[in-house]
Amino acid sequence: MTQDPNDAQDTGPIDYLVVEFTSDAMTGEAFPLLVDLVDRGIVRVLDLLVLRKEDDGTVTGLELDELADGSTGLEIFSGAQSGLLGHEDLAEAAEAVEPGRTAAVLVYENVWAAPFASALRRGGAQLVASGRIPVQAVLAALDAAETTS
Repeated sequence: MTQDPNDAQDTGPIDYLVVEFTSDAMTGEAFPLLVDLVDRGIVRVLDLLVLRKEDDGTVTGLELDELADGSTGLEIFSGAQSGLLGHEDLAEAAEAVEPGRTAAVLVYENVWAAPFASALRRGGAQLVASGRIPVQAVLAALDAAETTS
């Protein structure tokens, strides 16, 4: 993705996900929801790649066309490759995947946050740390707080 450096000032935070599926669990139910997020301008998909890690550990890339059957809308992301993901990134993503599983690697811009992030940058602010709290940790903390109440 080639971008004018001045345009980068208007970019929202960029995140990535690696989502692992068992072959029989890929229902396609989530894909229309991703399409909806894009259609509503909440996120912009920069990269969407699918890989398969075989039982022997070998990793192969799958084309979205191989997964898309026309009912999920997933085919609109065919070719979504910004250049942000390098070979090392994909190898690292593959390390997180269990043998015999398929995974989607999604890099996306949080378009909804772009105006806020731009205003912060114009004011001289810079992001010095970020993170994500796994849902399981939030639920466990809420359960623990409820137990002690």
